[in-house]
Amino acid sequence: MTELADRLAKLTPAQRRLLELRRGQAPAAPAARTTPADIPARGEEPAPLSFSQRRLWFLDRMEPGNAFYNLPSASRLRGALDVPALERALGEVVARHAVLRSVFREVAGEPVQAPLPPRGFVLPTDTLPDADDDTLRAALAAEARLPFDLAEGPPFRARLFRLGADDHALIVTLHHVVGDAWSFNVLFRELGALYGAFSRGEASPLSALPIQYADYAAWQRRDGTSELLNPQLDWWTERMKGAPDLLELPADRPRPAVQKFRGGRHHLQLSAELTDRLRNIAGEHGATLFMVLLAAWQTLLARHTGREDVVVGSPIAGRSRAETEGLIGVFVNTLALRTDLSGDPSFRALVERVRGTALDAYARQDLPFESLVEALRIPRDLSRQPLFQAMLMLHRPQGAFALPGLLCEPVEADPGTSIFDLGLYAWDRPQGLGAMLEYNADLFDASTAARFVGRLRTLLEGIAANPDAPLSRLPLMTADETARLAAWNATECAYPGGECIHEIIAAQAARTPDAVAVVFEDERVTYAELDARANRLANHLHALGVGPEVRVGVCAERSVELVVALLATLKAGGGYVPLDPGYPRDRLAYMLGDSRVSVLLTQAHLAERIPPHGARTVLLDADWPRIAQESDVAPETGVGLDHLAYVIYTSGSTGQPKGAENAHRGIRNRLLWMQEAFGLDGTDAILQKTPFSFDVSVWEFFWPLMTGARLVVAKPEGHREPAYLARLIGQQGVTTMHFVPSMLQAFLEEPDLSACAPLRRVVCSGEALPAELAARFFTRMDADLHNLYGPTEAAVDVTWWACARGDDRRSVPIGRPIANTRIHLLDARLNPVAPGVAGELYIAGVQVGRGYLGRRGLTAERFVPDPFSATPGARMYRTGDLARWLADGSVDYLGRADHQVKIRGFRIELGEIEAVLAAHPGVREAVVVARTDAPGDTRLVAYLTAAGDSAPDAAALREHLRAGMPEYMVPTAFVNMDALPLSPNGKVDRKALPAPEAKRDEAVAFVAPRDETERALAAIWREALGVEQVGVDDNFFDLGGHSLLLVQVHGRIREALGAQITVVELFQHPTVGALAARLARGGEEQAAPARDAVDERSRRQKAALERQKQAAMQRRGGNGR
Repeated sequence: MTELADRLAKLTPAQRRLLELRRGQAPAAPAARTTPADIPARGEEPAPLSFSQRRLWFLDRMEPGNAFYNLPSASRLRGALDVPALERALGEVVARHAVLRSVFREVAGEPVQAPLPPRGFVLPTDTLPDADDDTLRAALAAEARLPFDLAEGPPFRARLFRLGADDHALIVTLHHVVGDAWSFNVLFRELGALYGAFSRGEASPLSALPIQYADYAAWQRRDGTSELLNPQLDWWTERMKGAPDLLELPADRPRPAVQKFRGGRHHLQLSAELTDRLRNIAGEHGATLFMVLLAAWQTLLARHTGREDVVVGSPIAGRSRAETEGLIGVFVNTLALRTDLSGDPSFRALVERVRGTALDAYARQDLPFESLVEALRIPRDLSRQPLFQAMLMLHRPQGAFALPGLLCEPVEADPGTSIFDLGLYAWDRPQGLGAMLEYNADLFDASTAARFVGRLRTLLEGIAANPDAPLSRLPLMTADETARLAAWNATECAYPGGECIHEIIAAQAARTPDAVAVVFEDERVTYAELDARANRLANHLHALGVGPEVRVGVCAERSVELVVALLATLKAGGGYVPLDPGYPRDRLAYMLGDSRVSVLLTQAHLAERIPPHGARTVLLDADWPRIAQESDVAPETGVGLDHLAYVIYTSGSTGQPKGAENAHRGIRNRLLWMQEAFGLDGTDAILQKTPFSFDVSVWEFFWPLMTGARLVVAKPEGHREPAYLARLIGQQGVTTMHFVPSMLQAFLEEPDLSACAPLRRVVCSGEALPAELAARFFTRMDADLHNLYGPTEAAVDVTWWACARGDDRRSVPIGRPIANTRIHLLDARLNPVAPGVAGELYIAGVQVGRGYLGRRGLTAERFVPDPFSATPGARMYRTGDLARWLADGSVDYLGRADHQVKIRGFRIELGEIEAVLAAHPGVREAVVVARTDAPGDTRLVAYLTAAGDSAPDAAALREHLRAGMPEYMVPTAFVNMDALPLSPNGKVDRKALPAPEAKRDEAVAFVAPRDETERALAAIWREALGVEQVGVDDNFFDLGGHSLLLVQVHGRIREALGAQITVVELFQHPTVGALAARLARGGEEQAAPARDAVDERSRRQKAALERQKQAAMQRRGGNGR
């Protein structure tokens, strides 16, 4: 009986039933199996590559000299080792399996495999006396990482390390193009049998192989069982329709434009008890342990990505024919297992879904993965693997490597590579499930991988404890992570007293009556004068009916009168409503009507601009003689911390602004925290330049007046003039000021900032602060830089980060929550996300505002009950911003949820493109938007201002972007502007960006080749692709090209044009025009790294060969080893 038949006979009825379901038919008896004659033996002649080999060969050609697909296996051998017998046994295995001594070359544009003649095998031996475990692991890893040259061969090697007289380590390494995990079982079984025989002086006990792997490859390519594969291809293409192209895991670094395959590993061991509980869950659903593990793995990935459609790759042996069981070769196929996790099912329900997914895939496992990739015509992207970026494999118990008379133990030989972003490789062992997480080291830190493993353990324990729980309720965070989240939000702070901010200012005026409180142009106002003027106006307002919960409109230009008006409104017990006089009349009319202010404070020259309203109007200038008759003692109002302080209108998605109401308690907390953090005193001066219709102005106005500092008020519209601001800083000794990052960028462009020496601190908020801008700030300013975050709905700011010189972070965090505020990053079901995972940012604590004036529905939607608070009626504000916790407890802002766009199936964060554009030396500012100027035609458009006299052209910008990101993230149009349009508060006004000039759609219109190079390239493409016409802008892959054709084209280009260009460059320049331009510039610069890799590979192989020769000479010379 064959080994497969033997295993079938041992199956339980339940296992046999499951196997029948997998295969879609009852398992055949051994006699009915396909006979070896069905795959004819060809002898040792060149043969085509199998489907799997073709892809692996192509990937090797893409990056010569790599070790990405090295498969190493190492064992510790304790006992009296017969080295000659081992060497002879290895040589016999290589002689038996021609694939292990084959070379892979191109013949007439097609790759073929051809075996080299069998020759004496030399087992290189290195001596590592007294080596500790770390030294041995390092030696094994170095051996595992040596590349193969597939064109010169062989694709298999072994090395022995002598650690002591009776202590050795053996590592065998083969290239994936000639083997898979099953192949090692064949290799070790034969090696054990041969070693035992040879060490006893006996002949080989193994019978000759009926066929070789090359026979199978030729049969697969020739016959391919197309009548079986065509229906499978139809099923798979339908199954993968609309599948996500990218598993967007939270990474520590941006994805490189070209995958480097650097990897790391982290291990996990589950107890036998936990493994049995998981196995029992599988049995209760007629599933396997693999299916339970797949359901858990996809749950983990879904919880980390926020996606409910998850595709995971899983290898399957691919040896359904009896004659392939004893062969070494790459038979493994990969299945794309796509699962729908929507609806928050219980884990048991998910296992049922996964079981169906897996059984359907098993029944159609014969379609080569490579054929599916080609059929789906997935956009080529060198930054990642196609279809899926996460892998799962469960190894079944197999016979361990054993040599007679020796104790053999597996030893890890880490090649330091990872093909996928994350790969979970598990072993079902008697002591419990063991697993190794292999991760992409270009994306993830080792600490992040460790957290993944910890969360997987927590999740599996939660599943075993309560498999009926919905997926969203299964635990994910480790106990340590849960404790850290709680610690990061432990912000409780009891500020003494219960005074409102105007009362704190009055107390300061009593302490320092003669100190200057406000400076505006040539006007100086002391604290005593300010307090008295504000009290008189407050009494006037009080007489007009202003008191707690009464709204007062303020429409005034920046001036001392504006400061008095705001302070007086609070002293009268009312809440002020800023009405910017620069707003359009229609907007002012809406705000006046919506806010229903009872009194309007304005200035005489503005009165005519204000649309009709029903409020009582008070002119701050013309009416002042009458107001001055009021008492200079503050009125008794009974206002408290829970009363309204102000209403600030923000833009609304409906097109009409909405009024955010904030009470005294929240803004008092915000300002007391700011004083605690920065400690202003009488030597400080704060510049008030933010339009008072924006919330930053609240702290600019009131913080200095609470602390005895000076409030320096900029002239109207002065906030737009960097030169004026620089002069004002120097003239008035300004120590603290605020910038929106967009305005800070413009300010730093000012040639002369020498007058800014008094400046001690700059606060940024309102937009994401680019890391490049923070770095530039420190090159021009000798001041501290602070990044704050918060919405109008939560009393201005709720997090704080102090920037540091020399910080090389790729983004500037928004920091940690301030006193008495809490930050919750939650998923769609309001569950906290784990550190590092993106979640929507919710704000809790005393600064959460009341809601939106007159908008009960919208208030209920955005201000939601706080499930994490023990305070009755506590609420959280839902910001709509995306963020993640960093390992140090700070928050990393990821942008607005609605700034994530999806184009051609790819989800794109516009800020990432903007940051790369801004790094171009010719670009000063850049904004990228997704425009849909015609139905169904969404495209990226970049708007930029030049850093010099002229802007870089679009071609240069595209090349700059392509160097660091995939093609789908490169804008289709670039619009140069003298200045980006700004909204009244200094932010970039994206809605005011113009549409790019209408041009013919060159992506589809035919443009004939224009010179000899383009004509030659077009001719090569026409021949390779079998098309009649190829234009300058036609995309190779859109015309039906694929990986192998690209290699053929590469060879023809070299032959026809003598061009030095790599296959990778063909990927990066997929149009005739782009490739011709690349050839015109010369291919040497980019070809050099590939040649260096080949040279390094050649050097290593020559060194290895030299060591082998020396070892053979030592044996002949009797020196021993």
